[in-house]
Amino acid sequence: MLRLTFLGTSAAQPTIGRNLTGHALRRERELFLIDCGEGTQRQMIRYGTGFDVAAIFFTHFHADHYLGAIGFLRTLSMQGRAEPLDLYGPKPARKLLDTMLFAGIEKLAFEVRIHEVAPGDEVKRDGCRLVSFATEHKMASCGWALVEDDRPGRFHVEKALELGVPPGPLFGELQRGRGVTLGDGRHVEPAQVVDGARRGRKLVISGDTRPGAATVAAASGADLLVHDSTFGDAEAERAVETLHSTAREAARVAREAGVARLLLTHLSTRYDREAGTLLEQAHAEFGAVEVAHDGLVVELPLTDEASGATA
Repeated sequence: MLRLTFLGTSAAQPTIGRNLTGHALRRERELFLIDCGEGTQRQMIRYGTGFDVAAIFFTHFHADHYLGAIGFLRTLSMQGRAEPLDLYGPKPARKLLDTMLFAGIEKLAFEVRIHEVAPGDEVKRDGCRLVSFATEHKMASCGWALVEDDRPGRFHVEKALELGVPPGPLFGELQRGRGVTLGDGRHVEPAQVVDGARRGRKLVISGDTRPGAATVAAASGADLLVHDSTFGDAEAERAVETLHSTAREAARVAREAGVARLLLTHLSTRYDREAGTLLEQAHAEFGAVEVAHDGLVVELPLTDEASGATA
């Protein structure tokens, strides 16, 4: 399973239909939050993501991207969480979160571990890694790319049987990449019955940023790119001023990176009811594009592409 739920898709302030930025990303048994704007925990209840968060990854520390963590951690504490929770983000993560999260007299029931990251840092999790990459915003910021480990190639049972490999433990040895010796002394190598490794999936979230080469590189060949699309063409100058992106610019990043799919998010309130304008402008640059909305759930299927087929 690799499932992304949009918890908030509005920029700077909430609207009736859009909450502040938050993403719930579930991969197999682990749940991650990418940003945690005010009201995120209510959105998690509303959209059924669960509260079993393994780690929170922040793109930057403007209030609309992190204030929700304060109440969320208090809720987890009241619910009796015991296991530690890791928080990752660019500077000033340690100073800011240490001040904001632990204000008040009630001590949390679990350990919170705060990690500051720089572009290129990787956080290894079971079967994948989350990689930070440089973005261009008004303060220290980063995007996050979830990159899965390669998967073993397809095991051809019929080939193994033809070679005389008996079903059972020897099948497992070959699938794990280890050669086996048969009862008659013949040796069978994995390459004889197992295809080459298949690439893992890649999902990239830009956070707030101007379009840039670092995002293109991080998103190269991604199955999904979620990109800042705060403004439309009419506010192109405003996008430069505020270090955000237009929908058209996000689409160009997607095209240059060769991604399979683009989702536009972090919409200015002026597009709350007119998101079709952004979609039309982005679609002129890139075909597989949609405007995200709160509650949108995207599941990325496994791929049989060979490892190395994409960056």
